[in-house]
Amino acid sequence: MNTKILQQIGYIHKLESFGLVDGPGVRFIVFMQGCTLRCQFCHNPDSWAGGKGEKWKAEDLYRKILRYKRYWGKEGGITVSGGEPLLQMGFVKELFSYAKRDNVNTAIDTAGHPFSDNPYWIKEFKELMDVTDLILLDLKEMDNEKHRILTGHGNQNILKMATWLSDHHKDMWIRHVLVPGLTDDVDGLQQMYAFIRTLKTVRRVEVLPYHSFGVPKWQNLGLHYTLGDIPVPTEAQIQQANEILHTADFQAGDLPQMH
Repeated sequence: MNTKILQQIGYIHKLESFGLVDGPGVRFIVFMQGCTLRCQFCHNPDSWAGGKGEKWKAEDLYRKILRYKRYWGKEGGITVSGGEPLLQMGFVKELFSYAKRDNVNTAIDTAGHPFSDNPYWIKEFKELMDVTDLILLDLKEMDNEKHRILTGHGNQNILKMATWLSDHHKDMWIRHVLVPGLTDDVDGLQQMYAFIRTLKTVRRVEVLPYHSFGVPKWQNLGLHYTLGDIPVPTEAQIQQANEILHTADFQAGDLPQMH
């Protein structure tokens, strides 16, 4: 591995020292500041604005993170989430370079929207992937126009990123937020499963039930929350989504065989 370390500055939204749902084992979670998507169900709209948050040098932050290593066990490590981590790739690359020096597991939780096939962007992305063990990729909606309504942007580059990761042998967990009336339709979920079937490195598929815990943040920011009347999904709706996406088939870590 030949990754140059440059003393990058990162803008951090918040830190969580004991995460249990953002990758394997116990994780230290770094939530980056800044995101270009405007998801209607976002529970951290205060993480959207770039150039804000707490400033950290990557090396200083890594020293802080490493104090918690004894809690991680064999599977745990560091997950960088958001906001959108791929908007600060240089910082994440440096942070993960320190981690890999110490054999610490590294993961990125991303919506994939910044992905670009621009050669300069791909070069930096490849260097980041060299020090990243796992990608947790959020697939919000398969239909491009529905995705645009839901998030403010289309999804074509996100799907390209998933294919790129598969082609370059990078392990993925696929995550889908289940919002009643928006992202729970049978046809859309079937299309998502068909797409996941084209990927060779998916190790886990997760359905994340929608919740409205972020509504107070929208209100504090003076933003109109358009999903105010949407209920959380029922157990039956969650079970149906899990069945359509065959989530149980991925628990062993291998792509299930097509029937």
